[in-house]
This record gives sequence, structure tokens and C-alpha cells, in this order.
Amino acid sequence: MSETQEVKKSRRAGGREARKALRAAPLAEDVRPVRPGLSGGQYKPLTDADIREIHGAALQALEEIGLADAPDSGVDAMVAAGATYADDKRVRFPARLVEEMIAVAPKELTLCGRDPAYDMTIAGDRVHYGTAGAAVHIVDVEAREYRESTVQDLYDAARIVEQMDNIHFFQRPMVCRDIENNAEMDLNTVYAAVAGTKKYVATSFMEPEHVAPSLEMLHMIAGSEEAFRARPFVGLSCTFVVPPMKYATESCLVMEECIRGGMPILLLSAGQAGATSPAAIAGSVVQAVAECLSGLVYVNSVKKGHPAIFGPWPFVSDLRSGAMSGGSGEQAILSAAVGQMGKFYGLPTGSAAGMADAKMPDAQSGYEKGITNVMAGLAGINLVYESVGMHASLLGFCMESLIIDNDMLGQCLRCVRGVEVNESTLSLETMRQVCLEGPGHYLGSQQTLGLMQSEYIYPKIGDRTSPKEWAEVGKPILVETATKEKERILSSFFPENISKDVDARIRERFKIHLPAARMRPSA
Repeated sequence: MSETQEVKKSRRAGGREARKALRAAPLAEDVRPVRPGLSGGQYKPLTDADIREIHGAALQALEEIGLADAPDSGVDAMVAAGATYADDKRVRFPARLVEEMIAVAPKELTLCGRDPAYDMTIAGDRVHYGTAGAAVHIVDVEAREYRESTVQDLYDAARIVEQMDNIHFFQRPMVCRDIENNAEMDLNTVYAAVAGTKKYVATSFMEPEHVAPSLEMLHMIAGSEEAFRARPFVGLSCTFVVPPMKYATESCLVMEECIRGGMPILLLSAGQAGATSPAAIAGSVVQAVAECLSGLVYVNSVKKGHPAIFGPWPFVSDLRSGAMSGGSGEQAILSAAVGQMGKFYGLPTGSAAGMADAKMPDAQSGYEKGITNVMAGLAGINLVYESVGMHASLLGFCMESLIIDNDMLGQCLRCVRGVEVNESTLSLETMRQVCLEGPGHYLGSQQTLGLMQSEYIYPKIGDRTSPKEWAEVGKPILVETATKEKERILSSFFPENISKDVDARIRERFKIHLPAARMRPSA
């Protein structure tokens, strides 16, 4: 090898090592290429005229059709606020009342983590991605099988989410199928989630009587009831309607309990186009908006100004079979459209994306999740639920997908961030130096080195090697890499999010199904 060749090789190696060192160095939050709360809103499937027509149709539906099956307490509160209750036992809402309640509803919320570093400001077009769902199965990628999900799985999922930079909150994504008693299942769901992560947590309750024990436990964890109310780190995800245009009576009673308990409320409407909502995309948007606006009236009738998230989650049917098709282009458009309606009202807004129909973390899963998640982010939805881990149209949850999808969300967030145009980024001075004074390329320029981490995001487990390099490192396959990372996290990361003395008191007071021995490393 000549001296010249040796120098060139040394320079290449030094440059590569320098770039690796730059990427490995921790970045301040404000210069990371992606981070929670980036502003979306660039994608607008609805025109201004479309929005006005949908709004008008939703108000008309609320005034003329109304909603059935509200509990007596809800009827009393909403009638006292100005709604009407007819002989057909449907609550109807004058347009004036709906608009008054939109005006008094909070336009900005802080959803608190146990650790304030995970607090999320929910307002405007700020975008956050997280989990959600009620999957009844865990995807076993190695066996290519589905098995019933357990409380241990829920805790493990929370631990993984704690380690994923691009997953910003943890709403219960699966059901603890190994706990038969519903009251114990609801309480243990809260326990496993809070024990696993200090990010904001949301959950559901099957009956109103199940709320008080969980609140008592949360007060113990927070230190007092006052401390929890000051920073409620667990909220309610409430499917308060049964589309079309009926209240879910028990869920509404749960919602009332959680309002009194100081929990933020997600007002979730989940009609399925062609089945429980109109097949027309616009009609499905109208119904979802109308149902969620009725929820907004409900919440503010019980307690004016209570923190609530406008949560239209219209789902899509494959009209050939009636089955849900959560990974479809129609789903992506629907989610973006209801997100745009939430922005029209100025309300903190959440909707769903990333609900792959694929049964395994494969190419189908990738394109379904990528399309729906990036469009939801570009639409400026504040909270994108079910964005990671979900398979089989919400029937299955996959731990490996949490890790793969974290990479995917990084790319989605980079799309949301868009292009910054200013004097520096226009790069004329850099072009002048490179073209007139320098080497004729930008590889070693100060601008390139300075932007390597702040302008560009790199996958954590995704593979960008050349075919030759890929062969040299054993030809890794993405799912296998994710499995290894899952095993590494679950064998080494045991957070003590609940102190040992508080945990002991909780276990003495309540029946906790997650063994304490499974929450710390084995001897």
C-alpha cells in the first residue's frame, strides 16, 4: 500500500469515527432532530369550506338527532346546562349550547408524567405519539403465534416504552387476560403501567365502582390525594359512546367518577365506517365530531373547564367483509380529517393511527403504520394513539414492534418537523466556501458536521449498511435485532417507580397479581 493510500484510509477511518462519536454524544433536548411536541398541521385533507359544512352538519345532528342512553345523572347535568330531553329519551343539544361549551373548554392541557421531564403540553399543532388499545393477544414472533396477554406483558410493555425516545405516553395497550375478576384487572392494569413507566399513563375502567380503589392506590403512590390532583399522572380513556349516537351508560358513570377524582378525560368515539358510522368518509367524520362534541358538553356540564381531550377515532371497514382495516389509506385520511376538525375548534385532540392489519412485524406492518402515522402527525394531531405495537386490527400487541416502531416514529417526527428556512440553512456562504475555496464537496464542512445530529435522525436498530458491511456483521434481520433489544431491556431494566415501602403497603391493601420477584433482577 502506498503512503498516499494509507493517508486516505486513515482520513476515512478518522472521519467515520468522528461521526460515530458525534452521534453517540448526548444532545440537549432543544437541539435533537426530533422531540415530543413538534408542530404539525401541514397536511389538510379538508378545505375551509369542507370544515364549515362538517361543523354545520355535526351541530344539526346534535340538535335534531341527539344521543340516547345517557345515565340519569348525565341527563340532569346536561339539561341543567341547556340541553333538552324528550319523550324518546334522547338528549339534544342546541347549537348555542355546543358553541358555549367549546368556548369554555380548556384549549391547552399539561399531561403529567411521574417525572416532570415527561410532561406533555397538549395544544395547537403539537404532536405526540403513544400506545393504546385493548389487545387480547401477544404476538410471539419467534413461534409465529398469538397467545393471551397477561399483567406481566403489560408491565414489560411499559418498561420498554420507558426506554423508547419517540413513544411519548403509555395508554394501556392490552388486556390482562390472566386476571378473571374485573375489579382486580382494572386496578392491576393501573399498577402495572405506573410501575413500568414514569411517562403519562391512561387507562380504562369497566365499572364506576372500580375507580375509587385505583384512585386510593394512586394517592398512595403520589404521596397524597392533593399531590395527585396537582399532577395527575394517570388519566381516563373513556369510550363514552356506543355509535351510532348512543351513550355508553356505564362508561359515562365511570367518566363522572374520574372527573370527580381529578383525572384528565379522553372523550373517545370509535365508530366503524360502513358498520356503526356512515360509509361515506365525510359522514363518518360528521358523526365522530358530533359524538365527541356531545361528550365535551357532558364533561363541562359536570365540571366546567375540566381537562378533556377531543377524541374522535373513526375506524374503517373493509366493505367486502365488514372487518376493520386499520392500516388502510382511508383510515389515514379519516384520522387526519378528524384531527383537522379538532384544530378548527382549538381543542386538545387525539386520534388513532398505526393500527396495522398485518399479523406480524413485516413489510405490510411497516407500510400500514408508516402511512397512517405520518399523516396523523402531519395533520397536527396532539396525541396519536395506538401508533406502535398493534397488529391484527388491534387484536394483537407485539413487544418487538414497540422497538421497531420507535424507529419508524422517529422518521414520522422528522417529517412533521419539516424544513427550516433561514439565512444559515439557505447555505449560500457554505456553497461559496466549498465551490470557490474548498474541496468541491460538503463531507467535511463545518455546516455538515454541525448538522449531523440536529438536522438528521438515525435509526436505533434499522439497518443502513452496505450489502458488504451487512454480510460482515452476520446479515442481521430487523425483527431478530428487535428481539435481542427486547430481551436486553427486559433482563436489565427494572425501574423502581413505586418505592419499596409504598409497594409493600399497596400489596397489603390490594390484591396485586404482578409478583414483586418479577419486578427486579433475578439473583
